[in-house]
Amino acid sequence: MTTTAISTTDLTDLVSGVRAAIDQHADWHGTAQLVAEELRRHLPTPDVLSAEQRLGSEDSYRSHTLYVEPDGSFSIIALVWRPGQMTRIHDHVTWCVFGVIQGVEHEDLYDADLRLIGQSDNQVGDVSGFAPPGDIHRVNNTSDQTAISIHIYGTDVTRIGSSARRFYN
Repeated sequence: MTTTAISTTDLTDLVSGVRAAIDQHADWHGTAQLVAEELRRHLPTPDVLSAEQRLGSEDSYRSHTLYVEPDGSFSIIALVWRPGQMTRIHDHVTWCVFGVIQGVEHEDLYDADLRLIGQSDNQVGDVSGFAPPGDIHRVNNTSDQTAISIHIYGTDVTRIGSSARRFYN
C-alpha cells in the first residue's frame, strides 16, 4: 500500500463533525458510531481525489491521506481499489469508520478464532464503523470497476504507519 498526502479544503464540514463526535468522549465503539453518523452526513464525492489518484495502482490498493488532525486524534484516508485488490485479514489499533464513494467493496468479518461470521457488499453511500475488539476483517474489490472509500481512524496513521494492529493468515 502506498500513501500519498494531498491537500484539500472539501472536507471542512466532515473534519468539524469528527472533532465534535470525538469531543463527546464516548468509548471506542460509541465514538465509531458517532463518527459514522458524521461521515454519512458529509460523505465526499470521488472528486475529493484528483483524476490520477482515482485510477489507483496496478500493484496494490492505494492510500491517500486527506487530513490528519494536528493533535493526532484522527486521520481521514481515501483508499482506491482496482478490481481484485484486497487487504490481508487484519484488525486495528483503534476505532475505524469507512464509507464507500465509488464502486463496491466486499468485506469478510471474522471472529477471534478466524471463523467467517459475516459478509457484506458495501455500495456507494454505505457507511460503517467498528472498534477493537471484534474488528477482524478483510476488504476487497470484487467488482469490475475501481472502488474508492473514505476511512477515518482514531489516530494519526501517517505517524504510526498503518491502521492495522495485526495481520492473520
